[in-house]
Amino acid sequence: MKQPDASTVLTSGARVAVVAGSGGLPRDVVRSLVKNGHRPLVVAMEGEADWLAGEDRQHFDLWSAPVERLALFLPKLKREGVTHLVLAGGVSRRPPIRKIRLGWDVFRALPKLLAAYARGDDGLLRTVIALIEAKGIRVLGAHEIVPELLAPEGAMTRVKPGADDHRNLAAAYEAARMIGALDIGQAAIAVGGRAVALEGIEGTAGLLERMREMRGHGRLAGQTGGVLVKCVKPNQEERADLPTIGPDTIDAAHAAGLSGVGIEAERSLIVDYAETVERADAHGLFVVGLKPERRV
Repeated sequence: MKQPDASTVLTSGARVAVVAGSGGLPRDVVRSLVKNGHRPLVVAMEGEADWLAGEDRQHFDLWSAPVERLALFLPKLKREGVTHLVLAGGVSRRPPIRKIRLGWDVFRALPKLLAAYARGDDGLLRTVIALIEAKGIRVLGAHEIVPELLAPEGAMTRVKPGADDHRNLAAAYEAARMIGALDIGQAAIAVGGRAVALEGIEGTAGLLERMREMRGHGRLAGQTGGVLVKCVKPNQEERADLPTIGPDTIDAAHAAGLSGVGIEAERSLIVDYAETVERADAHGLFVVGLKPERRV
């Protein structure tokens, strides 16, 4: 992925909406927009956007809605003059299709949405983005607003991966790409040169908690270290749901007994970069950006 030039993505007259979930990413997107002279419209998912509690809201407009009713906002965004939209942050729950409320325009696309819903997260995101852009609203990736969050290639910490770590990075990277091709998840953990845990619907935090609990398992007894790798799913729609890590990821990796974290360079995001690296240094972990689609 070529790193975008944020100054050319938006004109001064652009009206940007941010559909905001959990985590630090939507916060950083909103702050970057404000810093660059925009007044974004934040559509916060109820129960997800806890980052709003510490924000000065005088610089952006705020709407709030449960995830089941987000589709009803598309006509409202058009009436508000929205020209661009960013999908940012996590969603902890995927509501049953029967509970989702649709406007007439979206209702007409229901067959496509149902088919995409059955295919998985990536298929659903592609269909939703196409639906939004059909209404004349351009969808941007968070990395186009805050390109400085993109992970660089190479080690970012004082600790560097050793020979055993490189074997684990290669094994976890291969496993993560395999489950990504099936649209299951973006992350895998390898210990002793083989993948031992794969990300499922519980997300990366759940994967790391599961790894922590597995440390006492007989087949892992006596084996230390290991790595977490996150990478883009093959053929993923990169304007939404890029692999993301932050300080909490590092804390959880340390609690799981891992030696470090690898993420795909220029195709993954690091929220709170300085704090993430500082936290890793404090724990004695490495963080490394892996060259895309190449074994380490």
